Amino acid sequence: MPRIALYPGSFDPVTNGHLDVVQRAVHLCDRLIVAVGVHSSKAPLFSTEERLNMVRDVFAPVAATAGCDFEATTYDNLTVAAAQKSGATLMIRGLRNGTDLDYEMQLAGMNQIMAPDVETVFVPASADVRPITATLVRQIAGMGGNFAPFVPASVAASLRAKCST
Repeated sequence: MPRIALYPGSFDPVTNGHLDVVQRAVHLCDRLIVAVGVHSSKAPLFSTEERLNMVRDVFAPVAATAGCDFEATTYDNLTVAAAQKSGATLMIRGLRNGTDLDYEMQLAGMNQIMAPDVETVFVPASADVRPITATLVRQIAGMGGNFAPFVPASVAASLRAKCST
């Protein structure tokens, strides 16, 4: 039976932290599904389609190199329900620090009750990407700062284009 993992997030934009998680997650599963959350109450910088394109552009080659099947999709319901719908038995969650751990442990506990067939796997961020958040990247970009060290090159180009309009 193939190991299918779901890696959910807003990916607004894709960061080097997200890439770090994917680079390790592809070795934990046979198929990685990166799911872009779509929430009507949020106003992302990038459209859903732009985020899906970034996800495909950055993560698909990593998965291919590792011999892991890859899919990018969206979801607008409970993350654990999206995992079940996709057939995932693993949910990948990145951790940067203790605050993330506390929050993610709560989510994992609730998800375990709602979907005992989906196991949460925590992937700790590598030291060099721990401070990176998409929120900080958006703020740096919006204020004209140098965000390039925090995102893949193709994402930096998209951010430059988005912030120059």
